[in-house]
Amino acid sequence: MTRFRLKLTLTILGLISLVLVVMGVFFGKVLERSYIDTLSDLLRKEALLITEAINEPDVFYNKANLDTKVKQFTASVEARVTVVDKNGDVLVDTSYTPEEMENHRERPEIQAALAGQINESQRFSETLNFDMMYVAVPVRMNGEIIGVVRSAMSMQNISETVYQMWYSLMTGLFVTVVIGSIVSARLSYGITRPIEEIIKVARNITQRQYESRVRIKSKDEIGQLAGAINFMASSLEQQMYEISENQQRLTGVLTNMSSGVILVTENRRIMLVNPAVEKMLGTSRQELVGKLHIEAGKNFGLSKYIDTCIDTGEKFRDEVHIYYPEERILDVNFAPYINFKGEVKGVVTVLHDITEIRRLEKMRSDFVANVSHELRTPITSIKGFTETLLDGAMQDEDTCRNFLEIIYDESERLFRLITDILDLSKIEHKRIPLHRVELNLYKLVQETVTLVQEQLYRKQQTLSMPTEAEIVIWSDRDSLQQILLNLLVNAIAYTPDGGMIQVELRQDPKHVHIEVRDSGIGIPEKDISRIFERFYRVDKARARDSGGTGLGLAIVKHLVENLHGEISVKSKEGEGSRFTVSLPNQLTEDMWRDMEQ
Repeated sequence: MTRFRLKLTLTILGLISLVLVVMGVFFGKVLERSYIDTLSDLLRKEALLITEAINEPDVFYNKANLDTKVKQFTASVEARVTVVDKNGDVLVDTSYTPEEMENHRERPEIQAALAGQINESQRFSETLNFDMMYVAVPVRMNGEIIGVVRSAMSMQNISETVYQMWYSLMTGLFVTVVIGSIVSARLSYGITRPIEEIIKVARNITQRQYESRVRIKSKDEIGQLAGAINFMASSLEQQMYEISENQQRLTGVLTNMSSGVILVTENRRIMLVNPAVEKMLGTSRQELVGKLHIEAGKNFGLSKYIDTCIDTGEKFRDEVHIYYPEERILDVNFAPYINFKGEVKGVVTVLHDITEIRRLEKMRSDFVANVSHELRTPITSIKGFTETLLDGAMQDEDTCRNFLEIIYDESERLFRLITDILDLSKIEHKRIPLHRVELNLYKLVQETVTLVQEQLYRKQQTLSMPTEAEIVIWSDRDSLQQILLNLLVNAIAYTPDGGMIQVELRQDPKHVHIEVRDSGIGIPEKDISRIFERFYRVDKARARDSGGTGLGLAIVKHLVENLHGEISVKSKEGEGSRFTVSLPNQLTEDMWRDMEQ
């Protein structure tokens, strides 16, 4: 803008200077011409007067009278008067002696006057050695030209006057240019300053400083432009605020969505992904955006459906299996992105991870199958022995009693199974009331061991109690006792006769750890991750023979989770197992509220 201001100032100054120079030259020439014309007219009139005075024979041909007459007329003027005859000889000259002067016939003004014309001439005088103006008038007597009267004046005075005039003119021009420079600079500043402010505000707007405004109050066109810029900035600020708000909302929705969203452009490149997609595909956003979906997604099925949606422009839904970074089942919705012209510009892909849903469906199906299988065995036994009794076996008292004992055992087993299923359902849905009390864990272990003492004696197993210590915890008594009981029963069931079971208690500043070890058959490594599933048994035949329902460890896991604890297992086949339950020393109010809901 400084260059524009300088250019505008120089342009205005140049125009002012050009006008002043042209006007100065014009008026200077007019004045110079007017001054010269005035001087010429004066010389001509003077020459005419002298001509009228000397055109008498007794004057013109009498040198003394002629000299006297001429000097009478030139006494009060500075003009030089020369009188020559028709041959060009000088008769009288007011500045020099005629005898010393050469013949003037060849002078242009003399030649013209002898020809009958009044002539004017300007040239350098060799006699006086400076420029002179000459006006020659013919002297007539009886209609015949008898001589010439020439009036002359030095051009030196004229030159000095003209020089002085030009000096004054140039001084005035210089002063005018200086004043014009100041005026043009102020005028340029007045024009460019608002433009500079407008440019500054425009640049601020391009840098997203939408609060910038042009502070110009004038009512002219620049003021109207400033008002338009301010209105545009205000409108942009409002629009960008709305866009920013919408973008924040969209970003918030996309970021917090559990479903993945992928936007693929018409050229098959990924434009947008949300964090859920990064988690599902195991690839960061930087590695996905801008890449072709076929190379970034690493899944042929997903890429095939995206291409189909772009090509057909139709919305559809399908399931896709992905295997990296881990196996997942995705329910994917494919919808074309269509612009205002109705052209397909890309595909919006929404991915729902239904792996857990499918796993739960499979678990539910397996649960129904397992329950059906578990119920079928005792019911079949009860039905079979009942039919046998009805067919006549009741007559034999020993057989009848044996069959009834079997029916009773199977009924008990059926009752335990149904009871465990109901208890597990209540625990999962947190319908079991919890009561926070202060517990001494050592005493609780003693009471629980008493309940399984008969089973230990029957299998001749040894149980090692923890070191007596004052370990106190605030928790639910019934839940803790059921956890201990199920772990002990499980250890007894899978430990051979004469084996050893050990219970240990540990406490750190935040947690209490309960360990139940056994020297039983152990758990194969491939089965460890599944032992907490319903009805899952490592040794199915032995577990069923022991009367187990396959729900004990599942109940333990859910009870531990309800108490905000963790359970882990370490085992090696043939070397026994170790179950560790870690519980918080004291449940907070928030934990209890969560447990009681």
